[in-house]
Order: sequence, then C-alpha cells, then structure tokens
Amino acid sequence: MQEFLTNLLGSTQGFFAYAAVFGILVACGLGVPLPEDISLILGGFLAHKGAASLPMMMVVGFAGILVGDSLIFYAGRRLGTQVGRSPGGFLARVVTPEKRARVEGLFTLHGQKIVMIARFLPGVRAVTYFTAGSAGMSYWRFIFWDGLAAILSAPFFVWLGFAFGDKLDYAIDRMKEGQLVVVGALVVVGLGFFLWRKRLASMRGATLDAAVKASSVPAHLLTGAEAQSAGGPVFVAENATPDRVQVRD
Repeated sequence: MQEFLTNLLGSTQGFFAYAAVFGILVACGLGVPLPEDISLILGGFLAHKGAASLPMMMVVGFAGILVGDSLIFYAGRRLGTQVGRSPGGFLARVVTPEKRARVEGLFTLHGQKIVMIARFLPGVRAVTYFTAGSAGMSYWRFIFWDGLAAILSAPFFVWLGFAFGDKLDYAIDRMKEGQLVVVGALVVVGLGFFLWRKRLASMRGATLDAAVKASSVPAHLLTGAEAQSAGGPVFVAENATPDRVQVRD
C-alpha cells in the first residue's frame, strides 16, 4: 500500500498534489483501507522536493481529515443504528458488528473523548465516527474533539515527511513506532482512569455505609431506598387538601 501511494503521489505537483492528498484523506475518513498517516507523510515529501508548499499541505491535510470524518459522521446520523449490527453492504464491511460493539464499549468507558483518542487508533476511526453520528452526538462537539486531534497529528506527519524527505522509509518507520508508543500510552492511561474511577466508587460506597451505621436516621432516608413497611401505619394522600391527610393502617 505504501508503494501504491508513493507511485500515485510521487509525480504530482501544485494543485494536483493538494487534490490527490485531499482526496485520499477523504477516502480514508470514509473507511477505504488506505493509510492516512502515510498519505500525510507523502504530502510532506512533496513539499520537501518542491512540488508543493509546506504550510498549504498542512492546511490541506487538516481539511481533508475533517471532511472525511464529517462525511462518515453524517452517514451514521442518516443511516441510524442498523449498520454494523448485521452483515451486508459496503458500510457493513467497514462498520462490522464486532467493531461496533468494541467502539460502543469505548464510548461507555471514555465518553465522547473517544473521538479524539480514535484518531491515534488506526482500524477503528471510521467505526468510531459512524457510531458517534448514529448515537446522536452533537456535530459541533464531534468536530471539536476530532479537530483537536487532527490539528495535532496532521501538521506533524506532514512536517515529518518534509524534514526526512531524503529518508522517507526512515520517516515512515519512525511514524509506525510512534503510533505504537501512543497506543500503549493511551491503554495505560485508560486503564489507570478506569481503576481510579472504580476505587473512587468503592470509597464512596464505604463512606455511605459508615454514615448509615453511625446514624440513628432510618437507612432508607439516607440512601433514598423505598421503605418496606412491616406493619406500621402508612400515610397516603388520596384527594388530599393542605389540611386533610388520610391514614390507612
């Protein structure tokens, strides 16, 4: 795939260079199995050899990412929750039931921030953005998290291709190693956050139990649980007025 992209982009320049990189990034956002990060590095390589402007290629890379991600987001918004729950169709091959279940679990664990995290997790980006759309996430909230990740990643990868244009294979190898480091760090941070939340919930439960035991107030009044009367009078307001309350034994 790297060789295919190199041959595709290697001879382009000017407008055609920008258009080719933009089109590839939009296709990546829609789930076409092309390496997005390598496309950005190759865009930087074109700037290195003078076929494109470095700042303009950074802008094109950022815009291509947002457009592609927005399209798959709106596909999720329009098509609802059916794709990815049963096989069949192009999108069903991208948003498989297994990937859909995995991403929904990530949303449960990390919330909407998973949109930003998915930028650094190749293989689940399109599924994540489709799921965000189908779940009714606000587009502006989506574009905030997605844009935050894209503005960090797109200029960096373009610069990487520009700075190491004479050592393109070296730049791509460093990118792959960096992805492994980022993914590993995200896993560690996510696990630590999960354990911290679990510990915090346990401490709150222990504090509440201690408060219930130490108080003379009935436990159901502290916890909000419904009282289960064993035979005492129950006060019931039936057609009650401010000065009339019936009592039923």
